[in-house]
Amino acid sequence: MLLPAKAEVARHLRQYRAWERAMLASPTDRAVRATFEDAGYTLCVLMGKRCAREAADAAERYLRSTLGSYLREQSGRPVVGAVARRGPPTSDRRFPAGT
Repeated sequence: MLLPAKAEVARHLRQYRAWERAMLASPTDRAVRATFEDAGYTLCVLMGKRCAREAADAAERYLRSTLGSYLREQSGRPVVGAVARRGPPTSDRRFPAGT
């Protein structure tokens, strides 16, 4: 999974929040609403989410976390490349007994 640079996510999240405040201050202004929706769409694309609110939440979690913990949270599985460490096998099963 490719993830954007944290600086880019932070910049787009700031823009989204600024346009959100502007839209809430003047909800009838079509230009403000359109720009707010564009900022939300960009955040959705960056974070791989379908909803701007989910994308903003994901961006905030991503900025607060380390890469590994964010990936584990998103997938619910161990991070790719993380290998469980095991000791040596208890017996050698490559050869049948008695040979």
